[in-house]
Amino acid sequence: MKKITTAFLAVLGGIAFAANEIPPVLAIGSDLPSFSLPGIDGKTHTQKDYADAKVLCIIFTCNHCPDSVAAAARTQDIHEKYKDKGVAIVAVNANNAASLRPDELGYSPYNDSLEEMKPFAESYGWTFPYLYDGDAQKFATACGAQSTPHVFVFDGDRKLRYTGRMDDSRSSSAPVENSYLRNAFDAILAAKEVEEPVTRSFGCSTKWLFKGDSVAEEQKKWEEIPVTLDDLNESTAKQLRANKSGNVRVINFWSTTCGPCVAEFPDLVETYRRFQNRNVDFISISMDPVEDKAKVKKFLESRHAALSKRTQKSMKSEGRTSNNYIWVGDNADKLAEAIYSEWTGALPLTVIVSPEGNILWNHSDEIDVVELRTQILKGLK
Repeated sequence: MKKITTAFLAVLGGIAFAANEIPPVLAIGSDLPSFSLPGIDGKTHTQKDYADAKVLCIIFTCNHCPDSVAAAARTQDIHEKYKDKGVAIVAVNANNAASLRPDELGYSPYNDSLEEMKPFAESYGWTFPYLYDGDAQKFATACGAQSTPHVFVFDGDRKLRYTGRMDDSRSSSAPVENSYLRNAFDAILAAKEVEEPVTRSFGCSTKWLFKGDSVAEEQKKWEEIPVTLDDLNESTAKQLRANKSGNVRVINFWSTTCGPCVAEFPDLVETYRRFQNRNVDFISISMDPVEDKAKVKKFLESRHAALSKRTQKSMKSEGRTSNNYIWVGDNADKLAEAIYSEWTGALPLTVIVSPEGNILWNHSDEIDVVELRTQILKGLK
């Protein structure tokens, strides 16, 4: 592969940049920019905390990006192999959570807030620092962090010796044969030049503060989508369980008079929006009296329980016209038998149905939204 110059990458980011432009990548040979950032350990970290390290590796990563998720276990593995050799790895999440559209969050149960960084790190057994730069993004701007993950390796004098990607795995979690990161570590520790000091990082773009405007615009468009509500009988209920859509299907039984149902409903809609670009659909089934149909419709509209264009295609292939239903049958036992025979009738109930019509997961009472999203991801594998 032809070597990429840092100057070329800087042009890609924009050598002269303003608040709403992407900063250039830090040039090889540059000093480590100073930082003072909160970590998931509750402490504030600065470059002085790593003064004794022979090599300091900054990895700009995050909780949501499929490339970062795939690299999470490899990062811990590299840390374990090099921590006793004088290499300090520090992960930094520079994404601003408010600059992420819901449909960018379909590969992880977590968003990129500081609060969600700790459970993400724990899920991969991280034992190295994980810091947050999403509020001001000063450190990410100084480094020119383009995407996630994007690594910056500094030597003992804190001069930049390597910047780019960890390896060529992208969103695959399979073992790697060639690691640019390990190669850089080995070269610096051996007092040699890094053979390939600059590569493209590749991955989800950094969610800069200025991207928040596009999120607001996306929300406005979503709220303008009409919300529908259809009657549900036993025949259609059986069709919903058979699930010929090709999607992983989330079905929620609820009522406007059920406190936990009302409380969890926004999380269900948000979850569907996260997965709207993947093979996932969401079906809500109201157990309110039929005469309260107008009330149910008003509630659904207030929660913006709409359909994305992608899901509309699979819905139409089944001959359906809505993702929201109200049970109109006389005997609710028939509904339970049609979809989930083990249901006691307690509300709320959420089930996940595979594309083959099998129940993959069920939960009675208010959901833990992280658990729900985790189970959806399992169903998509």
